[in-house]
Amino acid sequence: MLLRARAPVPIMLLVLTVLGGCDDRATKAVKPPAFVRTEIVRLQDRGSSATLTGDVEARIQTELSFRVSGRVVVRLADVGAHVDAGDVLARLDPKQQQADFDAATANLAAAELQLQVAASTFQRQKTLIANGFTTRVAFDTAEEGLRTAEGSLDSAKARLGRSKEALADTVLRASAAGVVTARNVEVGQVMQPAQSAFTLAQDGDRDAVFDVSESVFFREPEDKITITLLSNRDVTAVGRVREVSPAIDAKSSTVRVKVAIENPPAAMTLGSAIAGTARWKPMNQIVVPWNALMATGATPAVWVVDPQTRTVSLKPVTVDTYETGVVVVHDGLQPGERVVIDGGKLLSVGQSVSYEGGAS
Repeated sequence: MLLRARAPVPIMLLVLTVLGGCDDRATKAVKPPAFVRTEIVRLQDRGSSATLTGDVEARIQTELSFRVSGRVVVRLADVGAHVDAGDVLARLDPKQQQADFDAATANLAAAELQLQVAASTFQRQKTLIANGFTTRVAFDTAEEGLRTAEGSLDSAKARLGRSKEALADTVLRASAAGVVTARNVEVGQVMQPAQSAFTLAQDGDRDAVFDVSESVFFREPEDKITITLLSNRDVTAVGRVREVSPAIDAKSSTVRVKVAIENPPAAMTLGSAIAGTARWKPMNQIVVPWNALMATGATPAVWVVDPQTRTVSLKPVTVDTYETGVVVVHDGLQPGERVVIDGGKLLSVGQSVSYEGGAS
């Protein structure tokens, strides 16, 4: 009798298990949709801008150097000094050049004396041959001597001119008015010809120089660039792009851009730190908050709500730019679509959602 009473136990357990499974499925079926915040995608008429820092540089910068070699005995200019055209910046020891000049002067005097003798001899032979008192050979010899003396005089004058220039080149002068921005010379240093001694930023036109990311050139900005002095935001100017470097810096992946400053204020001195703001013309773009951006693999994506089923799907998008608080979408979304802007981190594909203004 006891064995017969225990026989139905497995059947009862099976019934209870089935009933429990039905309860679980019923519980899952009535699970409420996830509540999320959404917004409708719309085209926005937006104008963007970019601000970069740079500095003020002279339009023309000149490397000043001696044309002769020698030891520096005097240095009169330093970095930051303003000089006028013709001002003396440094001097070399002129002993060697002075000796060459003195020798050239003496050589010129000897050549002039030799010419006088040759000219007198030729004139005498010319008179004698006219009266038949000399030979043709003697006359030709005197004429050749005159031509040689004239050539020697020309050579002596050229040598004197070169030695005079070399003596003058022992003094380094400013080629134009401007500010000394670099100095590579010290008293006692031996300088070689064409070795840079000073860098001179000439007075006149000024450029604002920036190192710009190459991505900025994907869209062409407006012509005018607003320039602001960082030390005094009230000092501003307007500039136009004058030169864009054809090469990209390998280390920073930037391009050097020079902006011509129109009527630069006096406060924008050489080397001043400035900010330049470029603006782009407004255009219709789709913008979503950062919170809306998810990913499918390595591709950016957003959750899109189906208005009929109120379920979500992950839609890949192409991002144009990342800005403060928002993402500009280039492709992948259409105006009128509803995207999840908050609460999307725990969603799964096909999940039902509820949102303000939509049915639960």
